[in-house]
Amino acid sequence: MSGAGKKVADVAFKASRTIDWEGMAKVLVTDEARREFSNLRRAFDEVNTQLQTKFSQEPEPIDWDMYRKGIGSGIVDMYKEAYDSIEIPKYVDNVTPEYKPKFDALLVELKEAEQKSLKESERLEKEIVDVQEISKKLSTMTADEYFEKHPELKKKFDDEIRNDYWGY
Repeated sequence: MSGAGKKVADVAFKASRTIDWEGMAKVLVTDEARREFSNLRRAFDEVNTQLQTKFSQEPEPIDWDMYRKGIGSGIVDMYKEAYDSIEIPKYVDNVTPEYKPKFDALLVELKEAEQKSLKESERLEKEIVDVQEISKKLSTMTADEYFEKHPELKKKFDDEIRNDYWGY
């Protein structure tokens, strides 16, 4: 196996182990997103399997003696010499070092955005609970009970009344 092919197969294998497919699937909301995600996973698995089988094996060595018996040694020796003289260049990865820092920075940014999103979700869930609680009690709630939960509004209204500002 060539060095580049083996490296590609190794990276693909490691990537398949580190992807949290179940975790990503839990985030999906719509049926269309689930279908697309399923297609993505199936395509990834197919490519990964192909990389593992195609690039993980060394090619069969050529049985030059068999060809010498059938064709003749002159022409086979000429082909063998040409075959042995072929040098396949090694793949030199110049792209990964250039983009790895950018990718790592994006991962850090992603984690920060994820944390902000989780905090905002928690805040919104609390707000939803508060609104649901208020909507249940709204028909029997007095202004004093409402202002106990929202002292900033009581202060605002008191200031408006004190300053004789009635909103028009």
